[in-house]
Amino acid sequence: MKAVLHTADRYSERRTVAQALLKSDLKTVLEDLIAEHASGLSEKLNEQRLMLYPPTARKTLRKFTSGEVARLVGINDSYLRRLSLEGKGPEPEMAPNGRRLYSLEEINALRSYLDESGKSERGYVKHRSGSEHLQVISVVNFKGGSAKTTTAAHLAQHLALSGYRVLAIDLDPQASLSALHGFQPEFDVGENQTLYGAIRYGDEVRDISEVIQETYFPGLHIIPGNLELMEFEHETPKALTSRDPNQPLFFARMGIALGPVAENYDVVIIDCPPQLGYLTLSALCASTAMLVTVHPQMLDVMSMCQFLTMTSDLLSVVRKAGATLEYDWLKYLVTRYEPGDGPQNQMVSFMRERFGGHVLNYPVLKSTAISDAGITKQTLYEVSREQFTKSTYDRAFESLNNVNSEIESLITKAWGRA
Repeated sequence: MKAVLHTADRYSERRTVAQALLKSDLKTVLEDLIAEHASGLSEKLNEQRLMLYPPTARKTLRKFTSGEVARLVGINDSYLRRLSLEGKGPEPEMAPNGRRLYSLEEINALRSYLDESGKSERGYVKHRSGSEHLQVISVVNFKGGSAKTTTAAHLAQHLALSGYRVLAIDLDPQASLSALHGFQPEFDVGENQTLYGAIRYGDEVRDISEVIQETYFPGLHIIPGNLELMEFEHETPKALTSRDPNQPLFFARMGIALGPVAENYDVVIIDCPPQLGYLTLSALCASTAMLVTVHPQMLDVMSMCQFLTMTSDLLSVVRKAGATLEYDWLKYLVTRYEPGDGPQNQMVSFMRERFGGHVLNYPVLKSTAISDAGITKQTLYEVSREQFTKSTYDRAFESLNNVNSEIESLITKAWGRA
């Protein structure tokens, strides 16, 4: 009987060891499988990028018609035509169909020409003066699908097209804002080349000017993101525990980093990660304004309620720790809005009743034009009207312009401009 029990124990022990080895093998296989999928997907995405933007996989910005230029600058198309015929201002490209086409560099040169020639007292170059403070706008929400990155990208590009000097910061490790602007994070963004490099702890911290990249949009620079940004979330608790008095606390590091380059820009747009961690708190403490994107559905509004509660609690803690929070404005932006959807209309009415004037007047309409442009990693401002059904394009374009113009007016109001 003892021999049988001994044999059974040995069998049970072997089975336990075999199961442990099997589980270990499964873990290894799973990790390898995920790594293989990630690597293969990355290669395919890069191949797609090479096909879309040959030969260097770098995006370029299209040229704009005289009608678009007149609208962007704020002059009559007939006056712009006269300037061209008289050889004044930048010389446009003449298309085969006789259209005059301008690059964004030429549009900005036209603004400078109009100011230098004294054609208007209001000024066409919109750069801020020394007395007007840098606007830092954090686009936030910790629920995915609220169109946060789409909002940040279109706002940054609208401001650049309008003549402002813009810095976009991709603070999301998923790096969608970077991808929209032609930076594939695993190929184009190396170690210490995200904002993490400028706000990290220790001796390897870099000057922020070293991580700023030019984009194909004149007047729009970007600090791209990648998974490296998560290091800040991991290192900050250690830094808080050790508490080196010579190191600024986490919430002050972004504002300090921006200091040396502040004079180079009018507006900074920060695309925050979909979580309320140390990165988002750092952005909020460096900001002068907060834009909360929200999809008008019950679950999204309930999620935003939790986000606002947590944000309030955490900002109160960092304020007591010495953070300076001075906001020019806080606004809620309704995104992916469908006017014919009854429940959405009720939710928008509910938000306006609760938040009053803090809800922007204009929503961003849900549109296939915006989503279709995103398939080729473009915004609606980058694609031409001819690529879509004109009514679909015009409806989406007007919606985006209304929203971004309203935000632009908040920026100029904060500067004290009429």
